[in-house]
Amino acid sequence: MANTSPEDAALDLFRRLNPDKISKNLDTVLQYRPDLSEVLLSSIDQPLRSERCADSGNQYLLCDFNRDGDSYRSPWSNKYAPALDDGIVPSDHVRDIEVRLNNAMRVYVDMYYEGGVSSVYLWDQDEYYAGAVLIKKGSSDDASGWDSIHVFECLETGEPDKWDYQLTSTIILHMQSSSSSADESKLGLSGQLTRQTSQRLEVSDVYSQVANVGRMVEDMENRMRTFLQEVYFGKTNDVVNAIRSVMPLEEVKENEKRMSNVVSGMSKA
Repeated sequence: MANTSPEDAALDLFRRLNPDKISKNLDTVLQYRPDLSEVLLSSIDQPLRSERCADSGNQYLLCDFNRDGDSYRSPWSNKYAPALDDGIVPSDHVRDIEVRLNNAMRVYVDMYYEGGVSSVYLWDQDEYYAGAVLIKKGSSDDASGWDSIHVFECLETGEPDKWDYQLTSTIILHMQSSSSSADESKLGLSGQLTRQTSQRLEVSDVYSQVANVGRMVEDMENRMRTFLQEVYFGKTNDVVNAIRSVMPLEEVKENEKRMSNVVSGMSKA
């Protein structure tokens, strides 16, 4: 530990803290070490916040990918709030892809999540463009929430109509049981999962670019959702079943005795 840098130590700390309280913990750490703000804010994914676009009336998500100073750009109007005269915006071609992706992801969220907020932000790069697909779904009482952050970049390969897509996805999940009394204890479950993938895909026009990004996000979310179900929910179910039985204790002991008798009889046969 003597050779560990403050940046590595802080990142290692956040890997062990409750993801449900990551924003509060981040504010606390930065109060004591403001010099780590650039590293931590750019490296640690936080639960997404939403705002409503003044022009379109649609909700959009706030993050570092659409922030310029203290203002945030709406993917629907391409304007910053509070207004900025020199805010960074994508080029016309990239903006066209951004608009199409936002419309596509809005349909995706309605179909898969039955409501929620999605936002897609693209920005120009020397080798074409990169972007982020953000999805937020929460319960009506805000006791549970799902935040998925998919950051990708598109790189030309030198092959005709072939691009390399690199995707890094992070899911922040938190759930808490509701109780009717303040004296009752609540069961909470939270976690954060990050996965990466890359594919070489064919690109012929703007529609194929939208389809490629959408398909990669969909496939990644399906894999991560399955993993979360098996590890988080499956393991929690096993633990709860091991410490609590819905059957009376006498009945459980009687069943165990019968099973023991059956096994003993089979071994003597």
